[in-house]
Amino acid sequence: MSLIATEKTATEKTATEKTATEKNAAEKETATERPAPASNHRGAGLGVLLALLATVVWSGSFVATRDMADSIPPVQAVFWRWIIALLAVAPFAARPLWRQRALIRRHLGFVALASLFGVALYNTLVHQAGLTTSAGNMGMIMAASPVIMAGYARLGGERLGARRLLGLLTAVLGVLLLVGKGSLTGSPTLDLTPGDLWMFAAALSFATYSALLKRKPAELDGLAFLLTTFVLGALMLAPAYAISLSVQGGFPVTAGTVGPLLYVGVFSSAVAFFAWNRAIALIGAARAGVVYYLQPVCVALLSALLLGERLGLAGAGCMVLILGGVALSSAR
Repeated sequence: MSLIATEKTATEKTATEKTATEKNAAEKETATERPAPASNHRGAGLGVLLALLATVVWSGSFVATRDMADSIPPVQAVFWRWIIALLAVAPFAARPLWRQRALIRRHLGFVALASLFGVALYNTLVHQAGLTTSAGNMGMIMAASPVIMAGYARLGGERLGARRLLGLLTAVLGVLLLVGKGSLTGSPTLDLTPGDLWMFAAALSFATYSALLKRKPAELDGLAFLLTTFVLGALMLAPAYAISLSVQGGFPVTAGTVGPLLYVGVFSSAVAFFAWNRAIALIGAARAGVVYYLQPVCVALLSALLLGERLGLAGAGCMVLILGGVALSSAR
């Protein structure tokens, strides 16, 4: 009987192992057929939308900056821009900033570098450019920054891929045609001014800031980082502000000066910078940079709506190229 029991036990064991094997195989097959989680796709979509939000808001800031150029000295405009921005962000960011004060001290060098390129230097260059160039030119020239962002990404080892490169080149073609008034071979009708050169420097500074954001410590809270850069940027600008105030004097506090300052301080600085930083965390600087190509399109539309400038057939064709390049390069 013991022999029969042993054989029975062995048979049951074999059957159990066979059932377990079939179950594991079924589970593996089900897991293979199961679609990938949609969280990555949702995050990418949110990143593109946030980059688009920042781009649209910044497009309006070029109009506001140009409007302030004749009444507020550039350094003073930038200084008050960041004072307003940090006051707008402080109620939401003060608590996480205090919690992470040790982490910020540990990465103070990185945060100071981001403050220099993204807060103090970039915006001063933009406001300086507004003295001698138009808002339309400012928007078109800033479209050079995504090319620099893509170059930084490639140097950092990121593979851009054939589709993204094709989209990038398509958007570049649209921007070049827009800047050259619809002609790549003929003589361009856009004459570069000192303000245009200042804007090229601003594009380089902004692209450098965007590339630096990829190195932001993951554990550093976004609002705490934002408020810290605003504070450090304002401190960097304080000596230049004092010199400007003593040499050029102050500016009149009227609705015509306070309104644009509130726009660039609250929306173009607090809202747009938070959206842009979050977008880069989700989709990377290179892909966010492609969305940034929409800026000359937005500026052209705002100019048409607010200034009555006609876009024309050539401008509409350039917009189609830019929009197509953005869609191609940003798609999953």
